[in-house]
Amino acid sequence: MTLRIAWYATRGASSRAMFEVVLDAIRAGTLDAEIACVFSNRERGEEDVTDAFFDFVASQNIPLLSLSSVRFRRERGGERSRSGEPLPSWRRAYDAEVARLVDQHPSDLGVLAGYMLIFTPAFVQHHPLLNLHPALPDGPAGTWREVIRYLIRTRAAESGVMVHVAIPAVDEGPVAAFARYSLRGDAFAAFWDALPVDLDDAALDATPLFARIRQAMVAHEAPFLVATLQAFADGRVRLEGDRIVGAAGAPPPPLDLTEDVRGRMKG
Repeated sequence: MTLRIAWYATRGASSRAMFEVVLDAIRAGTLDAEIACVFSNRERGEEDVTDAFFDFVASQNIPLLSLSSVRFRRERGGERSRSGEPLPSWRRAYDAEVARLVDQHPSDLGVLAGYMLIFTPAFVQHHPLLNLHPALPDGPAGTWREVIRYLIRTRAAESGVMVHVAIPAVDEGPVAAFARYSLRGDAFAAFWDALPVDLDDAALDATPLFARIRQAMVAHEAPFLVATLQAFADGRVRLEGDRIVGAAGAPPPPLDLTEDVRGRMKG
């Protein structure tokens, strides 16, 4: 089937390249999908980089939806969200308005690509969403910076990328698919050898090894996302509520798309 995708982004800076790869795959016929709409929690005039992303989306004749979460919060005198605390009450009203907008453009799946807000439970319970995480299923949690720091400090031999289902419990949804890549070999050896010991976070972030791992991480994300979306289009996996089921209707183990991703990267 042709998979209809809703794309969620905030600034557009981190997801535009990924978005373009997905569009290219659709046009090349290697991804049986279409973009139903793009939603951003920014509006024109907030940031130049977001405006540029909006211009690109509009140039592709894709429905562009935006609702500034900053303006929405200020108009209601709401508090900022705080990590580890329940979402403030204005977020329920905001997500209800987001739902009203995106529901005008029916989709099979939503892709969270650089979307900086946590959705309220009511939204994720009615909108199937996939979240890309820059680690393997048994790997570190946290932001991509935190992931790379952990990989270096544990001298990890490999890492990867995965997609999991967004559920009300943040970052705890079932994993749909993953792909591995090595952190060893000629591409990494010199960087590991030159790594000083006992570095704080700031110093670690400035090392060539940190930059090299980030490069590998970014290089794998877009082709992995394309491979994952094609697995959903093929029916190898699908969502039933917050459950992942396979072609036979039973929950499958996460798909290992490593070889698929390697082939797409070579192509």
